[in-house]
Amino acid sequence: MSKGWESKSVAEQQAEIVADASAAVTKKQDDHTAHKEEAERKRRRRELELQRERILSERTASPHRRTALAAALEEIEVKLGELGWTVHLD
Repeated sequence: MSKGWESKSVAEQQAEIVADASAAVTKKQDDHTAHKEEAERKRRRRELELQRERILSERTASPHRRTALAAALEEIEVKLGELGWTVHLD
């Protein structure tokens, strides 16, 4: 009878080891996904910052073009705000 009891204990221990390993793999995958998401956020933010700089550097005498640039700039700044960006005045 004691042998049967030991078998259950070993089986439980093995199940715990498998569960722990599975949890470690899941955590590693979650960390990897979080890292990829953060990298994508940084890439997107930098892309929007470059677009903003390009718009700010444009000069035009056309009032229609200035209006379009202002609208584009506002849209970019809203998207940047969603990514946690704030205007830095030097």
